[in-house]
Amino acid sequence: VQLVESGGGLVQAGGSLRLSCAASGMPFSINAMGWYRQAPGKQRELVAYISSDGGRTDYLDSVKGRFTISRDNAKKTMYLQMNSLKPEDTAVYYCNKRYGDLYNWGQGTQVTVSS
Repeated sequence: VQLVESGGGLVQAGGSLRLSCAASGMPFSINAMGWYRQAPGKQRELVAYISSDGGRTDYLDSVKGRFTISRDNAKKTMYLQMNSLKPEDTAVYYCNKRYGDLYNWGQGTQVTVSS
């Protein structure tokens, strides 16, 4: 199993980024997936979740209305559109399953939001 996150970067507050998660070696289309993030000195937290068919989503309260999770099962890829970014969104972002035994974490993608 390989999960490869990309799309992070340095952006000013109020800016936008689109993260991608490319999955391989796993049954992507039957798994609910999630975007997670870990800020320095803090525990990893679930930011957004999407059901296997993309029909249901849910978000951490602090990102609701600003982030949008989506997926393309044909491409085995998941996305996170992040708008109106805030300095507190600064973290390394990871993707993984939402439920059950999680796969080994990928390298993540760094998102840094400057004030």
